[in-house]
Amino acid sequence: MFIQTETTPNPEVLKFLPGREVMGEGARDIRDADEAKVSPLAVEIFGVVGVKRVYFGPDFLTVEKAAGSDWALLKAPILAAIMDHFTSGAPLFAKEGEGAAGHSDVEYEGETAQIVAEIKDLLDTRIRPAVAQDGGDILFDRFDVDTGVVWLNMRGACSGCPSSTATLKAGVENMLKHYVPEVTGVEQTL
Repeated sequence: MFIQTETTPNPEVLKFLPGREVMGEGARDIRDADEAKVSPLAVEIFGVVGVKRVYFGPDFLTVEKAAGSDWALLKAPILAAIMDHFTSGAPLFAKEGEGAAGHSDVEYEGETAQIVAEIKDLLDTRIRPAVAQDGGDILFDRFDVDTGVVWLNMRGACSGCPSSTATLKAGVENMLKHYVPEVTGVEQTL
């Protein structure tokens, strides 16, 4: 098994491509060792001292290291954990239904529902695929109809990335404002 690694715009995050499906559909952000208990692979990766966060994408995973940790020391044991997991045939999650975390569950009605549908469509078709190439993801959180502000959740390599604010404001905000005139701004959910 050959696992590719790629750098991301976030120097604290490395992208791993195992050459096979990881999540398939959806994505999962695992923020600490306690949350990792849902996934045998995440438990193994968090077992490597210096790992801060793990993100599972459709066909990749990203790992964020703690400040002060060195990729030269972390990369080999992380690669070993990924290889062991995929060659074992073990499931990604310990229980069925533990996987994907999707869009917000808020129900919108009428004209607002149409605006939100347009926002989600732009995110899914134009923005998320580009961001996934860098090992991250951007998910819709909510739309404030009174202010026109779209709240987005940045995950994977995008979470905490030094260039994420520029991506959010210059890229995502400009595109949403252009195609959806009701959007006045974009903010990041913390």
